[in-house]
Amino acid sequence: MPPEDSIPPSLDSDPNTTEIYAIHGADPEVLAYAMAKYSRSALSMKQSLRELNAQRAEQFLNTFYFQYGHRSIADLAHIAFAVERLSLLAAIVLVDEQRWDGQERSTRYQDFKKSGWYLPAFGTDGKARQLYTQQIEKLFAKYDEISRGAVELLRAQVPKPAEMKQEAYERTLRARAFDGARYLLPLAANTSLGEIVNARTLETQVSRLLSQPHAEVRRLGEKLREAAATPCWNVQRAALEALQRDIAAADPVLGERAAELLLREVAVAPTLVKYAAPVEYIQKTRADLEQAAQELMRQAPIEPAPLVDLVENHLGGNHGEQESMEIEIVTTLLYGACHYSYRQIREQVAALDAVRRDELLALGTRHRGRHDELLRAFSSGYQFRFDILMDIGGFRDMHRHRRCVQTLQSFTNAHGYEVPELLSESDLREPYGQAVREAHTAFLQLSQANIPEAKETAQYLLPLGTRCRSLFKMDFAEALYIAELRSAPQGHISYRRVAWEMYEAIAKRHPALAKNFRITDVNIPVDPLQR
Repeated sequence: MPPEDSIPPSLDSDPNTTEIYAIHGADPEVLAYAMAKYSRSALSMKQSLRELNAQRAEQFLNTFYFQYGHRSIADLAHIAFAVERLSLLAAIVLVDEQRWDGQERSTRYQDFKKSGWYLPAFGTDGKARQLYTQQIEKLFAKYDEISRGAVELLRAQVPKPAEMKQEAYERTLRARAFDGARYLLPLAANTSLGEIVNARTLETQVSRLLSQPHAEVRRLGEKLREAAATPCWNVQRAALEALQRDIAAADPVLGERAAELLLREVAVAPTLVKYAAPVEYIQKTRADLEQAAQELMRQAPIEPAPLVDLVENHLGGNHGEQESMEIEIVTTLLYGACHYSYRQIREQVAALDAVRRDELLALGTRHRGRHDELLRAFSSGYQFRFDILMDIGGFRDMHRHRRCVQTLQSFTNAHGYEVPELLSESDLREPYGQAVREAHTAFLQLSQANIPEAKETAQYLLPLGTRCRSLFKMDFAEALYIAELRSAPQGHISYRRVAWEMYEAIAKRHPALAKNFRITDVNIPVDPLQR
């Protein structure tokens, strides 16, 4: 008699009996195919998986995914990747996906002085390479010096409680010291991360990476595509090889069959990402928008801006003209192509006549191909828009909030830098500031060098204490979530201030909504040993 689970449910079975079972061991693309079959077959998942193989899955995906455009099938194939030894700059670009899950090395709990750093290609320009190398080495040396100095500073300020173990005390002080010293880590510093994404997100991620101006980031796209299409690393490989050898020793014929089953090499998504390529829409539109932003702003000075600016919907204050969706989209398109604040750009966009504004709006879709998704800037109509100007290190934590629309500007020295709270009243403040200023000077020098991608290469020199600008669009629920979570005392003071400013801006504009926040006042001192 066949196993019970191989028999299709009969019409006489209890219609109220629901069966739920977890699935393990199926290749991601085969599993995606089996799930997609629910729409076309009455077979159970167990039956579908028994009759499927990688070749049939590839044939199915080639037909329905690529020819018929059923991209939702790729949402069903989830893949885990380890991405190791990439720069902090590249990591920021890599994780800039709204449908992304993963973890990265923490600058709070790990010492980055031995992490190494990314060295771009300088060709024959030895002078530029020397400037870059010397500046990176200076920043790492100062990072190490400030780390050790901050630990001594904290020992003097925060005595160990009698009930606290020495090991826990030292570990906590080192974490707080790294919180201050991380501001000196350059964007070139190496990090590592793990990501778990579905194949659809992976395909768009690879295409986006291949379209970026940084050579390192483009290579990441190539490596991700290759990793999905070639045999993956099997954590059970050594144990399976030993088992196969034991079987072969007892029965050579059975051993051959066991080798086919146990030692089969698996490529996690060879079909679903094989056509991922650079997106002309992204590349050409980026260039058009950068030129348009330059022409519109006419090299105007960047106006001072607060840490967090909650941009209202009225153009002229509380009683001014209502901002149209067209103005919002054009402003957001240009925001990502320059370094001005949302408010300063919008002032120029609102002053344009309708014809010119429509021309700028058309730049966002002029190069769009048949299957290209609209740029993120077209996600319009969100009630809360926060223009945030904060240090890059703190931004990396805010960047994790993906239930909102984020538009990032490129990294620059134009907004200055932050001084970490730990160092602000100590003798370490001046050496820290001197190190950052020297890095900013080197950034300007390298950005003018006669080397490929000079502006992009120079960005690797910027320390995490450098300010960057980003636009966050969200609904009220997400604003409340971020404010509550990021204001918590165990967090870094950098993003705690941002969370508090978000709350205060909403409280000022919407007092009734503010009553719903469970916020932590960041102005209340926090015990460093309790964070």
